[in-house]
Amino acid sequence: MGYGLQPLQSLVALGTGGWFGVGLGASRARWSFLPNAHTDFIFSIIGEETGLAGSLMVVVLFVVLAVVGFSVARRAGDSFGRLLAVGLVSWLTLQALINIGGVAVVLPITGVPLPFVSAGGSALLANMGAAGVLVNIARTSARRERAAP
Repeated sequence: MGYGLQPLQSLVALGTGGWFGVGLGASRARWSFLPNAHTDFIFSIIGEETGLAGSLMVVVLFVVLAVVGFSVARRAGDSFGRLLAVGLVSWLTLQALINIGGVAVVLPITGVPLPFVSAGGSALLANMGAAGVLVNIARTSARRERAAP
């Protein structure tokens, strides 16, 4: 068929979820036929357990992250904070886009984890650090707006 095992089983897991999923913890793909489901293919398990509704919720949360992050960048007081915020938000949203695209077999599988969701200590640590820097930029710009006459 031209597909490898992981992408094909990922599509099967996504399709099994239907509209509202098979229920949290009731995934058959995680334990049966999708190897290493807890890492790069966690979106398939989310799609199987929570269905299209849960998958769309994850996508909406990443869109909200992008909108809020670019809003923080727009309100940043200096150009360094603005560029840093744009870079961090672009990094997180592009990483999510690449992972979800790979799981849905729209993009090639690259091994990029889903930010804040995939198992893995170093990627999660980097993502949390980026979120912390974004929060700091937002707090600093809010403090400047209050202090300005």
